[in-house]
Amino acid sequence: MHRRDFLRTAGSGALGTAFLASSFESMLAGPASPHVVWVENGEPAQLLAAAFKEFGGIQHFISRGDVVVVKPNMGWDRAPQFAANTNPDLAAAVVRECLNAGAKVVKVFDRTCNNPLRCYTNSQVEARTREAGADVSQIRENKFVTKSINGEIIKEWPIYRDYLEADKVINLPIAKHHSLCRVTLGLKNLMGVMGGNRGDIHNMFTQKLIDIDRTILPTLTIIDAYRILTANGPVGGNLAHVKTPRTLIMSPCTVSADYTALNLFGLTLDDVDVVKEAAKRGLQKYDIRSLNVKKVRLA
Repeated sequence: MHRRDFLRTAGSGALGTAFLASSFESMLAGPASPHVVWVENGEPAQLLAAAFKEFGGIQHFISRGDVVVVKPNMGWDRAPQFAANTNPDLAAAVVRECLNAGAKVVKVFDRTCNNPLRCYTNSQVEARTREAGADVSQIRENKFVTKSINGEIIKEWPIYRDYLEADKVINLPIAKHHSLCRVTLGLKNLMGVMGGNRGDIHNMFTQKLIDIDRTILPTLTIIDAYRILTANGPVGGNLAHVKTPRTLIMSPCTVSADYTALNLFGLTLDDVDVVKEAAKRGLQKYDIRSLNVKKVRLA
C-alpha cells in the first residue's frame, strides 16, 4: 500500500494507553530485527548508510518509481554549525540514497519561520540537496489543501499537497532544544508541512499538534544528531550551546525515534509532553516499553 492510500484511512483507530519510560540500556536488548537504529561516531553519509544496512537497505522503505518527499528542518536563517537546521550533508545523502533506490523524483521543501530565501540558502540544504538530484522548491501558499483531521480539538487543517500526494515521506529533523516543548524532533518537524496560522496551534500546543500529526505520519523518520542544539532553541545562534554527538537515529515509527532521541538530552517521557501524548494516543507502531534498539558505533 502506498503511503497516500494509507493516509486516507489513518487516524481513525482507538487511542492507546500511556507507556512508561524504560532505560536506554534495556532498550538495546531484543530480537535481530530492530524497531530503531542508533548509529554514532561517524560522518553523516556513513551514519546513514550504516543505519539503512541494519534495516536491510533503503529498498526496505523506498521502491522503484516512488515519488519521495524528504522533509528536513530548514526553517531558520542559520548556518549549519549552529545546529538550528538539518545537516545539509545528511539531507543530500538521503536524497542520493532515494534516487539510487530508483525513486522517480525526490522533493525537498519546508515552510520556514524566517525569510525562506535566506533559510534555504544559509542552511545550505537547498544547494546540497539540489546537487544530489532533488527537486527543491519553496512553499507555495496555493498548494495547501484542507485535510479532515477529526481530532480532539482540530477538525481540519491545511496540509501541503506535495506531502499528501507523495508515495513515501522521509521525515528528517535535527535534534535540538525548544523553548516551548523542551525538544524538537520528528513529531514537531511535521509542522513544516502545515499551512494556515500556525500560531493558533501554539495554544493547547501538545493536543493540537498530535491531532494533526496522527493523520500525516511519514514512512520513515531519521533524526539528525550529528550536531545538536542544547539551549536557546529552536533558533540558536550561540556555538557554546552546540554539541557534536555525531549520531543518527532511524525508525519507521516517529514516536519510537523521538522517544529514543530523548537520551541525547538526558530526558524521559514525562519530560516531553508531545512525545508522551503521542504514545498515550497510540501513534507509535511499537510498544515503547520494550523497544528493540540496535546500537552501532562506527570505528
